[in-house]
Amino acid sequence: MRTDTIRAAAVQIAPDLTGRAGTIERVLNAIAEAAEKGADFIVFPETFVPYYPYFSFVLPPVQQGAAHLELYDQAVVVPSPETQAVAEAARKRGVVVVLGVNERDHGSLYNTQLIFDADGSLALKRRKITPTYHERMVWGQGDGAGLKVVETKVGRVGALACWEHYNPLARYALMTQHEEIHAAHFPGSLVGPIFGEQIEVTMRHHALEAGCFVVNATGWLTEEQIQSLHPDPKLQKAMRDGCMTCIISPEGRHLADPLTEGEGILIADLDMKLITKRKRMMDSVGHYARPELLHLVHDARPAETRIAVEPTSLPAAQPDPEEKEPSHV
Repeated sequence: MRTDTIRAAAVQIAPDLTGRAGTIERVLNAIAEAAEKGADFIVFPETFVPYYPYFSFVLPPVQQGAAHLELYDQAVVVPSPETQAVAEAARKRGVVVVLGVNERDHGSLYNTQLIFDADGSLALKRRKITPTYHERMVWGQGDGAGLKVVETKVGRVGALACWEHYNPLARYALMTQHEEIHAAHFPGSLVGPIFGEQIEVTMRHHALEAGCFVVNATGWLTEEQIQSLHPDPKLQKAMRDGCMTCIISPEGRHLADPLTEGEGILIADLDMKLITKRKRMMDSVGHYARPELLHLVHDARPAETRIAVEPTSLPAAQPDPEEKEPSHV
């Protein structure tokens, strides 16, 4: 168990709604800014590249076609020049980066979380297991292979996106792998103030239950961006507020005042000794667990649409020694 201090950064900025190139530039600038402030660990909002599909929340399905196709064009392939640029920034600055992207895999899009280690390697690519409500018109489903905690320069890191945190077994899958820092992100600028309130409760609860730090980033839309997404003032209200960028200790406390509006980078120091302080009292996957009564069965296999069974090399047929040779006249 680590006993040092990690400086974490949660980024709340607006994407470039015109495409991934502009958003990637903002990501790289934010990595540089956070690193200059001493950050070791940096988290960005949900599907930040190129942007969260806000259109799916305010448009009926019959009107989503053009916007959905544009998202296909702007989505990120993994690997790609875009992921390589982020990897190089992580390596250059020596920081761990958690980035949400719309991932394109041939004919499907996925809500994907990428964890880049401080050496620039891609430590984890995982997909949201169940898109929420309107998102099911946009993204496919992830699988249990992504419910994985990875060892990084800053410690054992796990990640979930948005309402995956309301799937207690998904959270427990990470808890059983002893995550030390949990990366979370939500879209932000969605639903209204109640969304931010719910996020805060959820993040603080996971920190307490898992005995880990939670670093959560939510996105932000400018007023001009909101107006560009829909002309109806009533529907524009659905894309305001709902932000709660926060950093929570294993004791459930905010380590810095949360960001609930505007752009900014939240910074806080994580005293890793607090993990043991919390787990000494309540380790939900150790001395406080009752696995003989309750335990999780987690299918961690990648979900494949095709499993190839290759033909084996059969030995050549051998003649029957009792079979007589045919007579020749």
